[in-house]
Amino acid sequence: MYFISPTKGPMSFSAMFDDICSFMAENPDAEYKLIVGSDSQSRDQVCFVTAVVIHRLGKGGRYYYRRTHVAKMPSLKQRIFYEAHLSLDVASKIAAEMARNGHSDLNVEIHLDVGRNGETRSLIKDLVAEIVGSGFSAKIKPDAYGASQVADKHSK
Repeated sequence: MYFISPTKGPMSFSAMFDDICSFMAENPDAEYKLIVGSDSQSRDQVCFVTAVVIHRLGKGGRYYYRRTHVAKMPSLKQRIFYEAHLSLDVASKIAAEMARNGHSDLNVEIHLDVGRNGETRSLIKDLVAEIVGSGFSAKIKPDAYGASQVADKHSK
């Protein structure tokens, strides 16, 4: 599993995690949010992008993303649930590493690319229940900028 940093280029999961930790070590008294969100674009294949954002509240942040391609999916519902699965997988790995490295107090949010307007509104309840049941906070549009802004930017 590798990620891309817009400033540092391709990096392994471990290198990304180390970069997140060093970013937080620069200002240990600041408040941080760790956000994971996914988005997709469907063409001949479906391009999924999962973004990891470390946000130093009020003082900027960094992000990383990874792209995967899969065969065309038959429904929007299947694509949205797969996006949530990708985010949940990455968030779980990050949370496990955070717990091993003394950062278990860091809240991890999963941003879902669903909102109260549009075709995805009927999926909100099930998706949020899955995320919250897995121990993470869930955000939907318009508060889900990890998916609707960051991941979306790299899925096109």
